[in-house]
Amino acid sequence: MNIFEKLKGALKKTREKFRGIFFSDNLEELEEILLSADIGTQLTQKLIEECKKFSGDKKEFLKEKLINILSIPYKERFFSSPKVILVVGVNGSGKTTTVGKLAYYYKINHNDVIIASADTYRDAATEQLKIWAEKINTEIVLSQKGQDSAAVVFDAIQSAQKRKKDILLIDTAGRLHTRKELIEELKKIIRVINKIKKSKPEEIFLIIDATVGQNGIEQAKVFKDEIDITGIIITKLDGTAKGGILIPIAYEFKLPICYIGCGENIDDLIPFSPEDFVKAIFED
Repeated sequence: MNIFEKLKGALKKTREKFRGIFFSDNLEELEEILLSADIGTQLTQKLIEECKKFSGDKKEFLKEKLINILSIPYKERFFSSPKVILVVGVNGSGKTTTVGKLAYYYKINHNDVIIASADTYRDAATEQLKIWAEKINTEIVLSQKGQDSAAVVFDAIQSAQKRKKDILLIDTAGRLHTRKELIEELKKIIRVINKIKKSKPEEIFLIIDATVGQNGIEQAKVFKDEIDITGIIITKLDGTAKGGILIPIAYEFKLPICYIGCGENIDDLIPFSPEDFVKAIFED
């Protein structure tokens, strides 16, 4: 199965939400469809107002508008070796699984990868990450429950530097965006990275579970306000009709969607393409 077919299959439920657009030029109906597809009130109203001024095919017009909204420029950063990628998000968003899939993706693209388990709250996180590391035959820096997560990150960077690794992927504990002390702990991790590397992390990926719908916007807002998020990864698209949430997140925060999770398998994390995403949700 090629990447587009995989994406189209994962978006089956979301596509049903957009399906009415195929059959209606009525603006009130289009507004209801966009709202039900988790586009959000503000963006829906903007799109409908622009549709009113457009005399041609409303479906093609909306497709182009959505592609433009999702086409946030994304340029990978590199400051110093190893490239450090910090993965953050709320509990249950799929961070640990995403770290495993990212490690696999980078490895098959010819990078030497090491993983660090900096989730020192949840025993299962380290065990889960260890399974992923064994599956893809990559090194891992483990942690113990209650250990200082910043100390784990310090050790992991030193290990990555000593072994001349290309990429260090860091899994962090799930933290509610409403818990200030947990956000401060995350800032401490970033300060440690900056201290030992003499640079900030190259990437800070925020993981958002597509099934949470509009709540993902609030998550993105708090994390973006507090730390330098460089991009977003949307997970669990295959299990929800709320895949449209990508669109208001990109519109409101101007953060690139970098990867999307389309299933449980190790290769079910794919680079995001605005054109393919919009084509997949509009294609009958």
